Amino acid sequence: MTRIAVVVGSTRNGSFNRALGKVAIAALESQGATVADVDLATFDLPLYSAALEASDFPADAVRLKALFAAQDGLLFISPEYNGSITPLLKNAIDWASRPTGDEGLVALTAYRGKASAVMSASISPFGGLRGLMHLRQILSTIQTLVIPEQVLIPNAHTAFGDDGRLKEALPASLVEMTTARLVTVAQALAA
Repeated sequence: MTRIAVVVGSTRNGSFNRALGKVAIAALESQGATVADVDLATFDLPLYSAALEASDFPADAVRLKALFAAQDGLLFISPEYNGSITPLLKNAIDWASRPTGDEGLVALTAYRGKASAVMSASISPFGGLRGLMHLRQILSTIQTLVIPEQVLIPNAHTAFGDDGRLKEALPASLVEMTTARLVTVAQALAA
């Protein structure tokens, strides 16, 4: 069974990206994936610094890295902050990229050779596109294979129904298509 971690770069109550994460998790599970719903609020991750890494590598950074390393694929969902991704998400990605134990500097064991996908929900008419461009660059740099499909939910404040599902057929179908491709590519890379 394919293992996919869903990581949402927002911990805000009522987060549209958290709502999108729930839709994506349901889609992944319907396709037979085992999903790890990664709640970054449950990880105590100080702002990354090389000095802290050298003196006191956080236990939760090790835990997050191990969780990512155990997956076949990673789905990152992030709001757009000033044209980029959230500091919360960037910090988590950075900590999990760092070597532990006797790993070399570029081991990237949490990421190398894994499939990844990106999604965003935003109240703007662009749906978080600028942030996802940065996220794609970051994920490629840490050696994940970012699939071409992505999901952008513009006008997110009106996109979700009371049941938590997407109201419109097109974005709902894009979630299905993107998660299906992520599972397929993750399976192929894990084989």
